Amino acid sequence: MAQLTEKENYLMCLNGEQPEWIPHIGMGGPKRIHPVAMAEPSLMWIQERPDGDHKDIWGVEYVTSEESAGAYLPKSWDFILDDITKWHDVIKAPNLDEIDFEQMAKHDLEHSKPDRVNQAVSYGAGGVGFFQHLMAFMGFTEGLCALFEEPEECKALFEYLGDFYCDLCERSIDYYQPDVLALVDDTAAWGNPFVSLDMFREFLLPQYKRLAQFAHDRDLKITYHNCGKCECFIDDMVNEVGINEWNPAQNCNDLLAIKAKYGNKLTMAGCVNSSQTFIGEMTDDEIREKIWDVANKYAPGGGFNFMISFIIPDREHDTEMVRREYFVNEYIEEVAHTFYKK
Repeated sequence: MAQLTEKENYLMCLNGEQPEWIPHIGMGGPKRIHPVAMAEPSLMWIQERPDGDHKDIWGVEYVTSEESAGAYLPKSWDFILDDITKWHDVIKAPNLDEIDFEQMAKHDLEHSKPDRVNQAVSYGAGGVGFFQHLMAFMGFTEGLCALFEEPEECKALFEYLGDFYCDLCERSIDYYQPDVLALVDDTAAWGNPFVSLDMFREFLLPQYKRLAQFAHDRDLKITYHNCGKCECFIDDMVNEVGINEWNPAQNCNDLLAIKAKYGNKLTMAGCVNSSQTFIGEMTDDEIREKIWDVANKYAPGGGFNFMISFIIPDREHDTEMVRREYFVNEYIEEVAHTFYKK
């Protein structure tokens, strides 16, 4: 009997089956085949402009910092929209009629080089997410106020963004031949969500459902990225949107209750707070114990992926953190491939 590939094993998990080993989606660590390869239309990439600025298609400027370890974040002192009622004049979608999507997909796949046999190709839909787009346009203070003060304008903006992203999916998704559709939107902080469940359902859920339909029509699995304490949204994302995986499912949520409710119908990836768990002063033995503890809590029967990522601002000099990153990922591999055999 042929051995499963990383891709087949990962998709088993997302299909609600117990995989042969725990899928391991992570960053850094040993050289290995990651079970997921991201593929997103390069139209959505942050591009360097002739003036040296890095902007997205909406005109939001992104900057990096030492604390973000090189990751791009919206420029927080120069937002492009200061009055939500004027969004029609500021937010302009590009003309998709001018783009050769077949050639774009060919270029993007050559860039990401997915291993189609061993990796599930994940198509990113919806950019950084509808809520995050509003915050990127206006900042959190003005963006959150806009949701309360001008709800109809916010819904109109989200509908406009949804129209664009649905059009983009319609024209491009089949050229990428994905296995998974990835939804992203960080609507929560560590302690609480940024919006109520009622607002989530009124403003955001309809747009997620529109994008998810592209997956349902093609029998693709759906993953959902949302950091922080967003457990109040998970029922709707499972039952209304039809997600198969939630990442990074941080442990500020009642993950055991969600595991008890959904079993392996919902795969939870991560189930830790990596910044506290593995960047602290834990010894190697304590790290080994923690990894086994996480697996024992969330992996039985399936419905769990290891997912640990590190932000190391000074990789060149912080040799202990780099060592720890590799150690954690190597030990996860050991646990992942022995857990269901014990």
